[in-house]
Amino acid sequence: MAYVEIEDPRPRVRVIRLNRPERMNAMSFDVMVPFREAIDAAAADNDVWAIVITGTGAGFCSGADLQDSSAPPNIGGLTLAGISVRAMEYLSDLVVAMRHADKPVIAAINGAAVGGGMCLSMGADIRIAGRSAYFRAAGINNGLTATELGVSFLLPRAIGASRAFEILLSGRDVDAEEAERIGLVSRVVDDDVLLETCFDLADQINAYSRIGVALTKQVLWSALEVNSLDAAINLENRTQLHMRLTTKNFEEAIVARREGRPPVFLD
Repeated sequence: MAYVEIEDPRPRVRVIRLNRPERMNAMSFDVMVPFREAIDAAAADNDVWAIVITGTGAGFCSGADLQDSSAPPNIGGLTLAGISVRAMEYLSDLVVAMRHADKPVIAAINGAAVGGGMCLSMGADIRIAGRSAYFRAAGINNGLTATELGVSFLLPRAIGASRAFEILLSGRDVDAEEAERIGLVSRVVDDDVLLETCFDLADQINAYSRIGVALTKQVLWSALEVNSLDAAINLENRTQLHMRLTTKNFEEAIVARREGRPPVFLD
């Protein structure tokens, strides 16, 4: 059985599906290693312009697998301390890999996004939830920390520090409706149309300039880390000028609007 399924349901759209439903797609390395390989392959594929990640069954990802202790890759000769560091670095790098992909990553949150699964969803550029979705920072419930896989950086920036502190320290469930209200997800839809909604969004984004989308994503993520308005504007100016001076996309947009047709951006 393949623990990660890959399909291309529409042109230029790649779906990467965690596929261990009997374990709620928990984060064993049997699942996470092929997931990382699938993310890297989609990021490197110039025919893929948008990536949708989701889970099979009733859960997106239930976090650490408490029953499967499969080992991370490349641990030969390491002590227990070294293995534990390697394991955490490997899982955290999943979030970084999604961020560095030069195409949007859309998380279709079906059911539980718990512990590391919640953190994993934060690495996506866009999160859309089915009505059955819920989030929980379960590390704190298990006597560990709630902070892993970059969530201490990402969650406060998505929903504000006050809400992030309360959710991470309480370990309580956040249902789909609350997640939408506080900005943890951008939209909540019925479970049976979740994937189609994500595919439609991917199609909408894919109709724009591939390079324009890639640079917009890059600037948005970079602007979360710069410490001034001037620095953010400098990033924006350079990417906007790059597109304006090296492509004919803007001219095509004007002509297409005049002719009453969708633009075709050739970059």
